[in-house]
Amino acid sequence: MSGSRNALPFVVLLLAVASMVAWWLHAGADDGGFHPLGVECQNCHLAGKQTKPDRAGMLIASQEALCGGCHANALKVSHPSGFTPREKIPPEYPLDWKGELTCTSCHTPHGNSPDMLRGVKRGRDFCLACHDEKFFNKMPDHGASVMAGHMDSGVHEAGHAAALDQDSIRCLGCHGESGDPRGVNVDRHGVLRHNSKSMNHPIGVSYADAARSGGFRAQAMLSKAIMLPGGRVSCVSCHNGYSKQHGRLVMPNFRSALCFECHDL
Repeated sequence: MSGSRNALPFVVLLLAVASMVAWWLHAGADDGGFHPLGVECQNCHLAGKQTKPDRAGMLIASQEALCGGCHANALKVSHPSGFTPREKIPPEYPLDWKGELTCTSCHTPHGNSPDMLRGVKRGRDFCLACHDEKFFNKMPDHGASVMAGHMDSGVHEAGHAAALDQDSIRCLGCHGESGDPRGVNVDRHGVLRHNSKSMNHPIGVSYADAARSGGFRAQAMLSKAIMLPGGRVSCVSCHNGYSKQHGRLVMPNFRSALCFECHDL
């Protein structure tokens, strides 16, 4: 009898350890390799350590605010989100409980694929699931610039464009061609030129380095509309990369207001 009593604490300890291991394995299965890595449920959901599937829609903030915590630049140059669509959206791209198109209308929130897109359609077919051809044909480039969904804000690593960010590279993929009627191109001195001659501007340069030479406002003082991917001047520093009005400026340049946003003259 005494031997059984002495063994009892060991059994309890063994069960406790087994329970902890089981919990660890379960937790690892929940977030190991799945987006977002290392983030607990309560960081996004109104929940504890776990979120029940039927309560997954109970978030502590809007999806734009939550996703923007990590993907701030993507929200600035991406498909609009957080609105009620006028067109009927296919059921495989669900709206949220408010009837709004959100980040998770196109993406699965917890996945391990590079883009985590819903369904099997990709590229142009993915866009045409909701939009028709007429929508894109109204654009000067027939939608080539916006069908990417998100313009990438990484930094290119090769060749002449080593200082250019992916946003600018994507723009110049069309505008840099000799057939571009706007004649936009980057010369060997790193100056972005327009054939109108009305605007020539350095691109790919470090804003911080330029600011140290004087004549520029501090980066922290700039409008949030001005993006500097990797801290460098980009096409999307001045242009809205995802607008129905192709090439639209991030703010009006009346009396050079956009220019004076950076230049302190």
